[in-house]
Amino acid sequence: MQINLSEKTQMVFGFDVEDMQPAQANAAGLTVADDAFFGYPVRHLRDVPPGEYYVQAVLHRYETFHRADGHTVKLPMDRGEGQHWNLAPGNLYSTPQKIVLAAGAAPIRVVLDQEIPAIGAPKDTKFIRHIRIQSALLTKFWGRPMYIGAAVLVPDGFDEHPQAHFPVMIFEDHFVEDFEGFRTEPPDLSLKPDYSERFHISGYNRIQQEEAYKFYKQWTAPNFPRYLVVKLQHANPYYDDSYAVNSANLGPYGDAIETELIPAIEKAFRGIGQGWARFLYGGSTGGWESIAVQMFYPDHYNGAFIACPDPIDFHAYTHVDLYNQKNAFYHEGPHTRIAQPGMRNYLGQTLISIEANNQYELALGSHSRSGEQFDIWQAVYSPTGSDGYPVPIFNKETGEIDHAVAAYWKEHYDLTAILQRDWPTLGLNLRGKLHIYCGSADNYFLNDAVYLAEDFLKSATNPPYEGEVKYGDRAEHCWNGDPTLPNYLSRLHYNTQYLPKILERIQTTAPAGADLTSWRY
Repeated sequence: MQINLSEKTQMVFGFDVEDMQPAQANAAGLTVADDAFFGYPVRHLRDVPPGEYYVQAVLHRYETFHRADGHTVKLPMDRGEGQHWNLAPGNLYSTPQKIVLAAGAAPIRVVLDQEIPAIGAPKDTKFIRHIRIQSALLTKFWGRPMYIGAAVLVPDGFDEHPQAHFPVMIFEDHFVEDFEGFRTEPPDLSLKPDYSERFHISGYNRIQQEEAYKFYKQWTAPNFPRYLVVKLQHANPYYDDSYAVNSANLGPYGDAIETELIPAIEKAFRGIGQGWARFLYGGSTGGWESIAVQMFYPDHYNGAFIACPDPIDFHAYTHVDLYNQKNAFYHEGPHTRIAQPGMRNYLGQTLISIEANNQYELALGSHSRSGEQFDIWQAVYSPTGSDGYPVPIFNKETGEIDHAVAAYWKEHYDLTAILQRDWPTLGLNLRGKLHIYCGSADNYFLNDAVYLAEDFLKSATNPPYEGEVKYGDRAEHCWNGDPTLPNYLSRLHYNTQYLPKILERIQTTAPAGADLTSWRY
């Protein structure tokens, strides 16, 4: 629990184990050569200084998949925890023990004597409901039953107005165990205030409860528009969510969500079921998904509100130009090379380099199996290699970029490049639908790609894009478009912040005879 992307991190060393037997896990032990480990932030186990330490081992269980593309791969299936190796039910771990590292010391022996318990399914409430379906498309691809689902916030009066049908707002996000940010009880006055390192503010846990309760009061107020808010659940063997698009390595998640899950949600919860009454919004991963889904399924949705999106132009893949640079870790000159930052704080100080970030991921899993950010981008965007795993976009140890893979990424997932290529036809279905917001001081440099996308959108004339791009001055990740509030508050208002624009869009674009009244009780 102390392994992270900060200067406070403890050390982790990872290695792959094939066909471990229960006797090895619980009694016999394993003898592992030092070079078998990949470490973070210390590269080799032999480089750890002599001294006293605590040690703990975790076995992250993988499953064997026989995929429809003919490949057999071993991956950690999500088990309800959102792809976190240190929380995944069924993983074995040892009791922490104190050791001494010294020259000539006896080998260290740990016993995997504990197991992370299963996670129970969330229960339905008056306002929060759940749905889970087996996807035929994903089951076929992965060669075993695969499920997708959602947590759905239903409006006040949902059960009392069975004749009403509702617009649907897809709140794109990371894995959600349940619907967060909605609280029917007043804030807990006994809650001990914490400190948010991210937002540099005390008592943020109290603020979150206050805002969640305010949302409930607003949600149940008379004359408040009634609609469904849907948070999708599509964790998979690579990450806590699929990026909601079809992928060579993850399978047809885009089609599964659009043709299987969304219709099932609208049937179960009385959605209107037409593109004019569906909208997308979200930040970061959810921001990328919002624009990508609107682009790849342009008639399915009537607008996307895109906050701090993951890189939407791979000329600015965070801080890397995948097309024109040779190395992802360094800017190189004839006599020097400069390490590139992977994350900055609100003062612009580097928190971690791109190289260290990828060292961290490689310590947690080979073949894009860390469950972390660069690995899921690679899993979603890359072609499949001969071994069945994603082809690396760059070497995680040296940073050398594979430009053939970058060309594949550009063709399939560089959203700005796709807009430029397909605008004469795609633009007709995107007029007025794209609304992009990003802080100028985004911690992951995501604003750089937004600048490039904005340059194209503002130059587009046939047809004009008729959307908006806005920036929060000095705002960090994940600014979502409200210049009147600090980001630590506005990020809690996704489900209501864009509503005025959505209602105006519905009013002006709904077809003749559309249902504009049953949901306005």
